[in-house]
Amino acid sequence: MKFAPPPAATLLHSRWLLPVLLAGALCLGWLTSKMGVLVPGLLIAVPFLVFFLVLVFYYPRIGFISFIIYCFLNNYLSRHIITIPVGLGMESILIITWLAVLFHRTDIFQSKRIRNDLCLLSLIWFVINVLELGNPAGASITGWFYEMRSTTLLWVLTVPLGYLLFARKRDLSTFLYLLVGFSVLGTLYGIKQKLFGVDVMEQYWLDQGAARTHVLWGRLRVFSYYSDAAQFGASQAHIALICLIMALGPYSWKKRLLLIISSAILLYGMLISGTRGAFFVLIVGVFIYLALSKQIKILLLGCLIAGGVFWVMKYTTIGNSNPDIFRLRSALNPEDPSLLVRLNNQAILRDYLATRPLGGGVGVIGAWGIKYNPNKFLSRIPPDSYFVKIWAEYGIVGFLLWFGITLFILGKCMGIVWRLKDPDLRQKLLALTAGYGGILICTYSNEIINQMPSAMIIYISWVFIFMGPTLDTPQLRTMRDE
Repeated sequence: MKFAPPPAATLLHSRWLLPVLLAGALCLGWLTSKMGVLVPGLLIAVPFLVFFLVLVFYYPRIGFISFIIYCFLNNYLSRHIITIPVGLGMESILIITWLAVLFHRTDIFQSKRIRNDLCLLSLIWFVINVLELGNPAGASITGWFYEMRSTTLLWVLTVPLGYLLFARKRDLSTFLYLLVGFSVLGTLYGIKQKLFGVDVMEQYWLDQGAARTHVLWGRLRVFSYYSDAAQFGASQAHIALICLIMALGPYSWKKRLLLIISSAILLYGMLISGTRGAFFVLIVGVFIYLALSKQIKILLLGCLIAGGVFWVMKYTTIGNSNPDIFRLRSALNPEDPSLLVRLNNQAILRDYLATRPLGGGVGVIGAWGIKYNPNKFLSRIPPDSYFVKIWAEYGIVGFLLWFGITLFILGKCMGIVWRLKDPDLRQKLLALTAGYGGILICTYSNEIINQMPSAMIIYISWVFIFMGPTLDTPQLRTMRDE
């Protein structure tokens, strides 16, 4: 008995095979000529995307870990792949992960894990941003959308997922390993930029206007694979502070040595970024650590050391021969020209916003303001500070709400850490709390807390700190490492 050949075999012997292949090749070539390498790139990427989707739906935690990694690499990809809006990849990964979680548990919104004040505050801020669509100032909806993504959307998507997927102490260790690893890698890449120069796409980015703030006196302000030098420097200071505080914890000398070396590398990254505001991440973070250390001797010694460093930076010229140290020292100069320009801009905004308690609308100032609200007065004033940006967009009412939320979170984080008993857990969460406090204050001088990876680090740090009492309870101490 003869069997009919399978469809694939029939196709191989079909006279239509060659014409179909030729037509497909011609179609692919035409699309490539119109859209560039995007078409073949998508064809290559499809199998990997399918594999990623399957993996995330089986193990949603992988999706959340991928989000953390992507937040570090997002700006590098945006700078080098200009034909694809890779920035939307962050929201895409989070939404896919949310779908995977809902696939496993349809009753997720009834879970006690996400019924807490941190998730509630995230939702409140999101609702406020939605209500801003009705701001009488009439800002562009497109500008609102792009600004809202970094201001609240990533916040409200990330915090509940952190509670659902990162509920073990082992997850905290994974998070810290990723932060330190990618931050040190960022410094090494920054050193490469300093010693050997930037690549072609990075030079193109500088030529498009970034050189105005990133090439000073003929020297590059290193930005590594971050959005800009300010974000790079603040993030390096942030993770350097975390490493330094953990190095003082109850760990083996080998782990302490690795943490100290990592901190030193990261501090060098902060220095070569030329970001003066990053200095305040260290000052504020160290002060929070000393205040929560519960050890009077360490508090006094730390205050003496911090005071000595401040005196050297403020009242001496030691190290001024190094341009990086000279620029860092200017952060403490009240007559610095850059500071005076910022204060003048704030005075202009103060007069304009005096009769506008709800501000000019989300996305009306900064990069999205220039692009989508060019006819608005606020779009012509650089915000510099994220505090100023919130004030301009939401008015004094919105600013007080946002600042109240962030201060409440900081205060509760400090209270939680103060009461923890487990020395290992306490040291890690103390480091995250000090880092958050430093970034919050540093945000006064630059847009830091709303940019990646700092925003992601802060959101997930909040989650772990707020989960601290649960991880610290005696009945769970034998379970949390499983």
